[in-house]
Amino acid sequence: MFESVDLSLVNWSRAQFALTAMYHWIFVPLTLGLGFIIAFMETIYVKTGNPEWKRITKFWMKLFGINFAIGVATGIILEFEFGTNWSNYSWFVGDIFGAPLAIEGIMAFFMESTFVAVMFFGWGKVSKKFHLMSTWLTAIGANLSAVWILVANAWMQDPRGMKFNPDTARNEMVNFWEVFLSPSAVTKFLHTSTSGFVLASVFVVGVSAWFILKRREILFAKRSMVVAATFGAVASVMLIASGDSSAREMAHTQPMKFAAMEALYEGKTNAPLVAIGLIGDPQDDPMDSTAHEDFRLKIEIPNMLSYMAFLKVDAFVPGIKDLILGNKERGIMSYKEKIVRGYEAQQTLVAYKKAKKEKSADEAVLRAKFDDPQWIDNYFKYFGYGSYYDPDPLQLEKNAFTMIPPISLTFYAFHIMVILGGHFFMLFLAILWLLFKNKLENNRIVLWTAVWTIPLVYIASEAGWIVAEVGRQPWVIQDLMTTSKAVSQIDTSSVMLTFFLFAFTFTALLIAEIKILTKQIKIGPKKEGRKQ
Repeated sequence: MFESVDLSLVNWSRAQFALTAMYHWIFVPLTLGLGFIIAFMETIYVKTGNPEWKRITKFWMKLFGINFAIGVATGIILEFEFGTNWSNYSWFVGDIFGAPLAIEGIMAFFMESTFVAVMFFGWGKVSKKFHLMSTWLTAIGANLSAVWILVANAWMQDPRGMKFNPDTARNEMVNFWEVFLSPSAVTKFLHTSTSGFVLASVFVVGVSAWFILKRREILFAKRSMVVAATFGAVASVMLIASGDSSAREMAHTQPMKFAAMEALYEGKTNAPLVAIGLIGDPQDDPMDSTAHEDFRLKIEIPNMLSYMAFLKVDAFVPGIKDLILGNKERGIMSYKEKIVRGYEAQQTLVAYKKAKKEKSADEAVLRAKFDDPQWIDNYFKYFGYGSYYDPDPLQLEKNAFTMIPPISLTFYAFHIMVILGGHFFMLFLAILWLLFKNKLENNRIVLWTAVWTIPLVYIASEAGWIVAEVGRQPWVIQDLMTTSKAVSQIDTSSVMLTFFLFAFTFTALLIAEIKILTKQIKIGPKKEGRKQ
């Protein structure tokens, strides 16, 4: 498992997975949020009996169906890539990672796919209440699918609830509930799902604004806006709260990602939060111990980063230098020491395998280490760091600095996500206020802002994904397995070929979706009779 790999293979495998994930994430958030918006609209229809709400529901349901179908196609490919391109990863943690994905397929996707058929084709064939229940279960099923996928992803970022088996060289689940209800899993699901709610709300508000600008279906558009903007405003509050909790959890479990999000090289007490920043051209080599953050422009909120991380305005927030070089005063172990300890854990596994094969007397002693909580906490905990070991002290120190994630990309993605998130919340409030005052139709600035916010919400959504995945590099499993050790030993050219095939296919699907959606939007909602 520890043989050297072709870096071009690693990079192309990463590129292919990133391509698939980012295209998939274009479709998923709209499904997560639009399902609930439709359910709310149909609930109003069933409660009031007003056929206009049925017409509204069916229009947005049609757009939901178009997006849902294409999202499923990209999701299936994404899951297959774990076996084709990341087989070492699948072997190392398949007993844990596979369980949530299996549950997602058996329970959530089954429920979602069953009731979506009733939702689309059951009008007039089943009772109003049963149809409404099917719509709600479709929405819930879509979000349950997200639960299990995000539990799996959260475990990669904060592994727990497992035990390493040296006989099989696999991590095995020992506590399902610790995996399922870990703080990282809870915050990741809440933050990701509410981001989908916000995206869908912006989508509905933006499309409705287009109808008003075109002086078409004014009542339809206003009613759609009331539901979507209300849902979006509530979701935005939840998004902010879950984002705060997620950042705090990250500061404890992934301090390097947290430091990269703020381009924080020097650890600080009373650390300020960079509200708006423009990173300058670094004059220092980031691999140099004298490196520091260099901003051309920086607007800070005093003490906010310390409070965000540890709920104390005077708390110390470790920077990149503290994490790489260590900080004895703050009890922070250097990456160099973690690499040495991780290498010892890896060598212990190699020695145990050899002793077991040769039936050596050392077999029992070596095996016992993997059951010793103290040894696990002091050595196996850093297992993945051992991949960066080098007997040359200078090269070892250099290797430690190569473990810094892409700082500029992580920093900008995080701040774009946060700034745009604030914009969405203010847009929802503005829409609701203008609707309440009956002044929305004449406010073309707000209406056009709503229309052009649709692409912005997708940018914010992708930026959040970049923070989560780029910020944790070089880890595929935090502290346990690096990305370079997770790839399958396959021919690089085959990965390159499939990358371009997927890029072409996904782009074609995206273009098709946009064309179909825009065509249906231009057609508008159909007229409905008074009977169901």
